[in-house]
Amino acid sequence: MAGRHIIFLAAVYAFLAPIPLWLGEYFIHVVNVSLYYVIMAASWNLIAGYTGQFSLAHHAFAAMGGYTSALLVIHSGLPILLGIPVGGLLAGAVGFFLGTLCLKMRAIYLGLATWAFAESFRITLSMGYRLTRGDLGLSTPTLLATGQALHYYYIFLLLAVVGLYSMYRIVSSRIGYYMRAIRDDEEAALSMGVDTVKWKRFVFVVSSFWAGIAGAFHGHYIGLLSPVAVDFNEMAILIIMVITGGLRTFAGPIIGAVFIELLSEFLREYGQIRMVLFAFMVIVLMRVNRDGMVGLGRRIWPALKAYVKR
Repeated sequence: MAGRHIIFLAAVYAFLAPIPLWLGEYFIHVVNVSLYYVIMAASWNLIAGYTGQFSLAHHAFAAMGGYTSALLVIHSGLPILLGIPVGGLLAGAVGFFLGTLCLKMRAIYLGLATWAFAESFRITLSMGYRLTRGDLGLSTPTLLATGQALHYYYIFLLLAVVGLYSMYRIVSSRIGYYMRAIRDDEEAALSMGVDTVKWKRFVFVVSSFWAGIAGAFHGHYIGLLSPVAVDFNEMAILIIMVITGGLRTFAGPIIGAVFIELLSEFLREYGQIRMVLFAFMVIVLMRVNRDGMVGLGRRIWPALKAYVKR
């Protein structure tokens, strides 16, 4: 069974590997950032889409992983390839404690608590000038000696494939059924013997870990970390990506992350007006089709098949 999985992952990787051959350096960079958001959106969907826990601190975990790895590399000489997993582990550990503290909170209360944590972390980064360089930004060592986006693409792709596969294994396993049961009716799940505390905490840890890993690698790719990454706009972008693609679906965050990132690049000249356009798009989408692009595709596909068969 393990051999089949390895062959499948290798096939997916080999299928996507040639993409940069038809792109310029700038668009390869856009694809790299899209892969970063794919990991972020998919891991947040574990919490919100599959478990029904609306956390607003996911971007903070990414920044935590990035700053942890960068500071360890700069001040202790730790190799970057060790700093990245350490950043992910610390983000997962903080996710464990935050999840434990917020387990009894739901809906708006959980959102407010996690938002308060993210804002507190952002302010701490801004005020800790001696360590984090505050709003000036922290220059981080890059993973590769070359700054070419092409070389980073293959690492980003490997990270995304492995991350998505691990998440898929969770949601398609017995744990995934527990997560959906908690989302749909926590009291009923508890009465049926599901340890809701255990599995909500587990999802917080896994989601935070992957956010930390993605944030750490992204920091060593860009070469700069800033408290701006913990601004609420970053969390809003993640939510828009997941909802646009399709909340509560596995493919939705992947499609939504790539679509919104590409659209964001094409609309870059409009600045913050992009957020207004994205918000309007989400409102229309929720009015017309709440299942996002995945749900829209499921509706259109049968009609297309019927039309082709004519």
